[in-house]
Parts: sequence; structure tokens; C-alpha cells
Amino acid sequence: MPNLDLRVRLFGSLLRRLPGTRITEMTVEDIAKVNRRRVRRNRVMDALCGPIAEGVRVEDLTMPGPGGDVPLRVYRPTRAASGGRPVIVNYHAGGWTLGNLEMADWLCSQVAGGVNAVVVSVAYRLAPHDPFPAAVLDSYAALEWAVQHASSLGVDPDHLAVMGDSSGGNLAAVVCLLTRDRAGPRVCHQTLIYPATDLAGEWPSRLRHRKTPFTTVEDLNAFVGHYLGPADPEDWRASPLRAEDHAGLPPALVQVAQYDPLHDEGVAYAESLRSAGVPVQLTEYAGMPHGYLSFPGVCRGASKAIAEVIVEQVRFLHAS
Repeated sequence: MPNLDLRVRLFGSLLRRLPGTRITEMTVEDIAKVNRRRVRRNRVMDALCGPIAEGVRVEDLTMPGPGGDVPLRVYRPTRAASGGRPVIVNYHAGGWTLGNLEMADWLCSQVAGGVNAVVVSVAYRLAPHDPFPAAVLDSYAALEWAVQHASSLGVDPDHLAVMGDSSGGNLAAVVCLLTRDRAGPRVCHQTLIYPATDLAGEWPSRLRHRKTPFTTVEDLNAFVGHYLGPADPEDWRASPLRAEDHAGLPPALVQVAQYDPLHDEGVAYAESLRSAGVPVQLTEYAGMPHGYLSFPGVCRGASKAIAEVIVEQVRFLHAS
């Protein structure tokens, strides 16, 4: 990987030496313990993962979900807006197994401020305690909740988008398919950041990039195993690339990382959307690994990626 950013390589090497940080080494009890741990913001976390953007107010709420209350985090710009703002529903990364609302603070607050939109981030149920399709059910319920509570959120439900990175990108893509098939809320745009789109496939990039700084193929397989359990990996609710039809889906921004086991399936999903007549912006971030947006203090491509996200969302959400 001669072009992989040096800072990324050094930071990735450090991360992998920390005990108890690899999903392949965690027991079910270890996973539960990590997910119960409350994350508190501090200077080190802000330096690595990015601070909450200035001019954005954060509020924690809950909504009733299919399996109990689902925590939400709502990001609102403090500057004035004429009429209801757009609303963007975000799904965090973490392999459907790990992750929390805090890890999406930088992304969601930057988008809220840059787009002048309200962002609703969803703490969907996590595997292996709540395997597939629990995360899908919570994710779709959150989309409906955002539309049903448009008045209290101060948003215009006709300007609705979804967004997610990695496993969250998978969920965002699946939610778009679900709402199309159910004649649910109309989604104007989908932002899919290095998404997992085919949990049943053997893609060349999984061989090319078996060992990358933040996520290896072994890690990916462990995450998928925890998430799916005995479920069929070809089910399109797990593998949206395998849906029979991608026509009629929202315009999409698909970002992929050059050094990512998921690179090829992300590209394939963008091409499938385009072939079905869906407007698509596909961007590859050179020198970046999977997960670059989680560490903007280390990954040089993160600032460019977030700028592109904002430009594309403004384009579709503020159209008259």
C-alpha cells in the first residue's frame, strides 16, 4: 500500500496494538461491556475524532421503537432559518455490533451547520444481542419518526435525506429500498460513505486490502457473523446490492476509500443505481482506508469528504 497516507499507517498501527480493540478478539460479553461504556468527550477525542461544530445545538431524545426505546441525538443549527429546515437521518458506523451516538458527533454537527439542516442520529439496536433485522427495523422506524415529528423538530418533511458510514451506509441504503417499496416517506437524497452493500459477495478488494489500518477482512467477517447469525446474507435487507431493482431510489452520493475491503462493492452499488436511472455522484478518496471519516484529526481526506457531503446535500435538499 505505497500510497496509503503515512499518518494513517502510523495511527492504525498504534490502534491495533491496543488490547481489546479488535472485534476478532472480543467475546459476546466483551462486546456488551464496550457498548455499555459511556463515552465522554475530551480534548484527545476531539483532536482525533473531531469536535462538535460551533453553532450547532445538540439534544438527546428517545423514540418508541419496534424493540423498545431507541436513543436519538438531534443536531440543530443555532442560526436563523426561514421556514422548516431539511431533515437528515443518520446511521452510525460500527459493524452493526459496536458504535454509539458520540462517534457521529463530528459528522452530524458539521452537516447540520453546513447544510443548515436538522440531523437526527439513530442509536439502533446492536448485534449480537439484537441481530439482523433489528437494526433495519429501528432505522426505518426512525425515518418515520422524523417525518411524524416534523413540527416539533422544526423541519420540512418534504426535504428529507438519509446518511450513513460503513454499516450505517448499509442501513441508509436499505432504508431507501424499504421506503420505496412501502410507499413510505419520500427521501430526496442518500449519502452512502464507504457502505457495505453485499454481505454475501467475494469482491477483489477484499483480497487486495485484507490488512488495512482500521478494518481488516477478518474484522469484517466477524462483524457480519455477529450481525447476521443464521440469517441469509443474500437477503437484500442485509445486502442492498442484491435487491432485484434499484430504480426509483433517491439520488445518491457514494464515497469509497482507495484502501478499503469494501471498495468494490461500494463502486458496484453506485453503478447499479446509475444503471437504474438514479443520479449518482461516486467519489474515491485516494490514500484513505475504510473508516477515514471517523478520524478527521488523522485522515487528510476527511475534510474534503465532509465538504463534498455538504455540497451534495445542499444541492438536493435546498432545491425549490
